[in-house]
Amino acid sequence: MNGNYIYSLLAVIVLFLLAYVGVEAAGLEVFFGVIIPYLAFLTFIIGFVYRILDWARSPVPFRIPSTCGQHKSLPWLDHSRIENPSNTFFVIVRMLLEIFCFRSLFRNTKAEIREGGKLSYEMEKWLWLGAIAFHYSFLTVLIRHLRFFTEPIPFFVTLTETLDGFLQVGLPGILISGFVLLAAVFYLFLRRILISQVKYISLAADFFPLFLIMGIAISGILMRYFSKIDVTAAKELAMGLVTFQPSVPGGIGGIFYVHLFFVSILMAYFPFSKLMHLGGIFFSPTRNMRGNTREIRHVNPWNYPVKVHTYDEYEEKFREKMIEAGVPVEKKE
Repeated sequence: MNGNYIYSLLAVIVLFLLAYVGVEAAGLEVFFGVIIPYLAFLTFIIGFVYRILDWARSPVPFRIPSTCGQHKSLPWLDHSRIENPSNTFFVIVRMLLEIFCFRSLFRNTKAEIREGGKLSYEMEKWLWLGAIAFHYSFLTVLIRHLRFFTEPIPFFVTLTETLDGFLQVGLPGILISGFVLLAAVFYLFLRRILISQVKYISLAADFFPLFLIMGIAISGILMRYFSKIDVTAAKELAMGLVTFQPSVPGGIGGIFYVHLFFVSILMAYFPFSKLMHLGGIFFSPTRNMRGNTREIRHVNPWNYPVKVHTYDEYEEKFREKMIEAGVPVEKKE
């Protein structure tokens, strides 16, 4: 049994207690409301830039794009322009489809052994759907929260919030993205504990961000619909952070600092985890390269200059033995 998720769950519970008890019992509002967010943001920026620069410095000597379509070759053979792009324009198209539509994940397959030991491959769309729901709901939540860090509030933030809350049921209005985010991350968690192949390769580091995001979503839902907080005070704190004039108004409530602490931990953890695929996708040589190896001969720039033993030299050295063994030679007497 893979019990790695237990350690991650316990870690998140400990983080919750640290923030809640630290604010409610020890009065550490400044520590959890100002110092931790600043440290987390600084860690995120430095870590993110470092990882990007490290990838940018990594040379790729060969063309190694992942292709699953006809390569451009003879003029009368129609090649797959997106699956096997031969120019920069279609590489960009392929990247955009990958980034915004998760195109490769959409074609994901699963292997199962049927009756009689027959191996069967089937299309698997649930993972793609869960990933789409997770990423776009998370993006919507991030955009909505910009209202706390901007003044005046940009139009696209108001528009996003209006579209997100089109199901106006009671007050406050229900914002769909928060519930979709929670459902999607819970589905991704269930995959890791219910599917044996995925469970086998899942580590504590895979579960930790899932539980953190669950904590963020749950605490956000609690603040909006159940345990009300002073929204004006929360915005005052947020605006103080972004303008580098931090102030900690009273009466916001412990659950808010738990929410902020979870966000800060996720932000600091981000550059050192698999979540960095956000930036890594742009540096993936299997995705961002042209498949033009039939048009251009790519030579590894790292090739060490070695003395080449040509065939003429080989034949000159072993000529007599080749003739004796009946091996044809090119050079005549």
